[in-house]
Amino acid sequence: MKKKVLAAIMAAAMVALTACAGAAPAAPAADAAAPAADAAADTAAADEAPAATGGGKKVAVAMPTQSSERWMHDGANMKAQLEELGYTVDLQYAEDDVQAQVSQIENMIAAGANCLVIAAIDSDALVNVEQQAKDAGIPVIAYDRLLMNTDAVSYYATFDNKGVGTKIGEYIVQHCGATKDDPKTIELFMGSPDDNNAHMLYAGLMEQIQPLLDEGALVCKSGQLDFDSNNTLRWDQQTAMKRCEDILTRYYADEELDIIASAFDGLSYGCMSALEGAGYTDANWPMITGQDAELMACKHIISGKQTMSIYKDTRLLASKCVTMVQAVLEGAEPEINDTEQYNNGKIVVPSYLCEPVPVDKDNYKEVIIGGGYYTEEQLAE
Repeated sequence: MKKKVLAAIMAAAMVALTACAGAAPAAPAADAAAPAADAAADTAAADEAPAATGGGKKVAVAMPTQSSERWMHDGANMKAQLEELGYTVDLQYAEDDVQAQVSQIENMIAAGANCLVIAAIDSDALVNVEQQAKDAGIPVIAYDRLLMNTDAVSYYATFDNKGVGTKIGEYIVQHCGATKDDPKTIELFMGSPDDNNAHMLYAGLMEQIQPLLDEGALVCKSGQLDFDSNNTLRWDQQTAMKRCEDILTRYYADEELDIIASAFDGLSYGCMSALEGAGYTDANWPMITGQDAELMACKHIISGKQTMSIYKDTRLLASKCVTMVQAVLEGAEPEINDTEQYNNGKIVVPSYLCEPVPVDKDNYKEVIIGGGYYTEEQLAE
């Protein structure tokens, strides 16, 4: 089957450490910050690429924002792969404007989309427009952010979101050196409360660090350990910076902050700015986590400003979503590996979870450069 051939081709470009099969082409080389293409995989794909199967059908892709590097890569990767299969692609970004995304999706439905792929800004705001899609017979696939409180969603392609938090927590526990006799201070900067992924990440993180908090090996001086007090609306960098500035001023005037458990690279950047403003230097710089392994984050890891990030190869996620689109438009069943974890309040959404990979100074060359995500030249710029 053509679908199986495509999956086999994509698997050739897969990073060995990831558990998600089927690497997709990297984002266009014209984007200087985009992941580098794997030349060998590109050659194989060119030699064995399947015939177009789209038949003129239109796939509409609604992405949240271009202000985050990873969403630009997601959109570019998916568009390229869908067009290679012969589909017409309507890719739009809403720049984190909820009503703009609602309007975009309404227009996509009116324009005759045959399938909708949605990475939501605020999924609760999309319930009505998703129902419009269902009423029009248009399948809806949630992309990396679960669409909540709707039965209109057919499938969900994502990374293991609780696993992301688990891996961040494991890294902190294994590397921070905190004990009851030598406690370390920690502050949490979690994601957006309107994003189900943020809640799952937080749950995975807390499972790992709670024992150290309970025994006093980790100490959160602000007391802001519950998600309601440490979340960051829209994953916004400036919001994280301002909150970090306030925490440093109020709670760490006479004691250093040892660990910033950040749920996203963008939040980490904001915290770094606050730390620099507070006079932190290499001598007392804290451990800082992150997620997405953005180009800037990888540079910070190399320089020592950021300790680690979670690598989520957007090429792999895009490839899984593309196979879902192809399946629903051809009347086939897509590959699924989770039918229990993602209850959106209405239904349990059949999902495919890609495996996140922690990266730090010790393994970035193997994972990031070796996987063809960024080149050594990009990281040195």
